[in-house]
Amino acid sequence: MSDAEDPTTFSPAEPTTGEEFEPVEVFPDNDDFDLRPGADNCYKCSTCDTNCPVAEVDDDFPGPKFQGPEQWRLTQTDDDYEIDDSITSCSNCLRCDNACPSGVPLSQMHNTARGRYVDEQMSKLSVEYIRNRILANYRTSAWLASKVPRLSTFVMNNSAVRWVMDKTMGIPKERDFPAFATETFQEWWAKRGGADESRRRARQNRPDDADPSDYKVAYFHGCYSNYNTTQVGKAMVRVYEELGFEVVVPEQKCSGTPMFANGMLDDAERHAKVNVSSMSDLVEQGYDAIASCTSCSMALRQEYPELFDIDGIEKVSENTYDSVEYLRIHTDIADRLSEATVEGDLAEEFAYHAPCHGRNQGLERQAVELFAELDGVGIEDVGDSCSGISGTYGWKSEKYEISMEIGQPMFDHMEDSAGETGMTECPTCAMQMEHGTGYDVRHPLELIEAAIVEA
Repeated sequence: MSDAEDPTTFSPAEPTTGEEFEPVEVFPDNDDFDLRPGADNCYKCSTCDTNCPVAEVDDDFPGPKFQGPEQWRLTQTDDDYEIDDSITSCSNCLRCDNACPSGVPLSQMHNTARGRYVDEQMSKLSVEYIRNRILANYRTSAWLASKVPRLSTFVMNNSAVRWVMDKTMGIPKERDFPAFATETFQEWWAKRGGADESRRRARQNRPDDADPSDYKVAYFHGCYSNYNTTQVGKAMVRVYEELGFEVVVPEQKCSGTPMFANGMLDDAERHAKVNVSSMSDLVEQGYDAIASCTSCSMALRQEYPELFDIDGIEKVSENTYDSVEYLRIHTDIADRLSEATVEGDLAEEFAYHAPCHGRNQGLERQAVELFAELDGVGIEDVGDSCSGISGTYGWKSEKYEISMEIGQPMFDHMEDSAGETGMTECPTCAMQMEHGTGYDVRHPLELIEAAIVEA
């Protein structure tokens, strides 16, 4: 049997075209998501442990091999076995998935074990649980903050408030809270005219002989592009319309990534059901699902089908793309950029960091390759180190120093590079890059917009 025919082989590092990546087929013969076949594939080579950024700096963390197949075996042989509390020290970076030569679905095992630990062993009245629930449900707190964005930004960054949160909730006082946009992306989208306006603009830029059904995308903007970095969402819309694509913005909730990382799988599933329902309907109508955050595309593409049984989930997974990846596959964006020149604020050198969740989708070189021929811009890959923040992980006081130690190689590489502006597709990686270096950080879509979209 070849690797391609082996149903237990899992190669997340391979770039997807939307046709070959089928994470739901990890265990095709097990409707109850029995992880035993994956555990049996582990032959204890410890490659996952040597590639784990947490294990590298935290001697108390037993590593992915224990957290995954070894702990899974224990749960199957001992009904009274309790999940080790070190499962909360896993940052959910998914590097272990990428590293495993046997295709063991380690992150699926970690998410399952973490969910069980939180459900059965963590006190629901503990400060840790309450803090984690707030962090995991960022969409709710961001929605509230967006009602008074300037006041929210000011209060959350007040030194006295941060000190109190550190002492009472375990949210590190060292972190700068992100600014909330005075107008959310959704508000901008509606005011601009929504899908009707996007269709009109796309039609103007589409080749006359093009089939309109090939130019339809559904944008999953996620929480951060909606409430904080709205410029990323706007750049995505303008770039795609410039290339002739009609954009729609369906009903959506959080991707669930911070919920997975905090073991709150019931919360994640509630959000996933809404996202899959709206996206699957659009996929049936010929739309592809596009996300500008690599963690969001990772959730829709891999984590949903691994963890949940929802109607339409396979179809959504098969038709989900990262926003830059989709352009490289379906358009002549590389040729457009090779003929363009960037001037003004974005004509400079960039230090590019590939997010772990992008690496797990085979996207670690896409920005460096895409912008290599863009006139007026220099871009340098600052290495394969993890940023260390891993979503909510670096937003916990007890994990702050560990997250900064993990990120130190990235900080050093950025400061040694020619550029003084960072670039990444992940919003929390961008937070960590800014926090550790003081650099401004941009999304690749912003640079594409500056290159091909007229102001």
